Amino acid sequence: MCADENNHESFVHSIAREVRRSADRLGELDTDAIAHTIGVDPDTAREWADIAQRWVKAQADRLEDELGSEHAPTAGEPERERRAEDPLSGAAPHPLDLPTEEQGLALAALDSGRWSVEPGTETLAARGEGPLPDAAPGLVRELRAHDWITADGEVTLAGRRALTRWLDASTA
Repeated sequence: MCADENNHESFVHSIAREVRRSADRLGELDTDAIAHTIGVDPDTAREWADIAQRWVKAQADRLEDELGSEHAPTAGEPERERRAEDPLSGAAPHPLDLPTEEQGLALAALDSGRWSVEPGTETLAARGEGPLPDAAPGLVRELRAHDWITADGEVTLAGRRALTRWLDASTA
């Protein structure tokens, strides 16, 4: 490997470390004050900050993994040591997952407009006729974590494709 490639990899690893440190600082945010300022539930704000922190760390980890760990600096990197202990620590839902029965039903109802997400909450509400949504805590959060619905509860392109996979699997 030439010196330029070593310098480039070292530079990218240093960027990844700084991104990870920045993500660690996300945990120090005063989410209660931010929630109060923008008018959202403090628990929701903490959850958003936690999701953002995990996502940023996962991106830094992915960047270093793509480069390969043989050239990665090892001194003073407790996060890398933690990942070695828990290989699933960076695991997150994937947009290409197959929806569960509950997720598939919710996606279908949201896509058709029978259900909606109440603004500023994670609560499903029925519109018009049809079955009422079950009180499923975390269902809206799961759909958002997969990027299947937007913050407003609109079904995304990935959500429509997940719904198609779920429908195909249920008829097979």
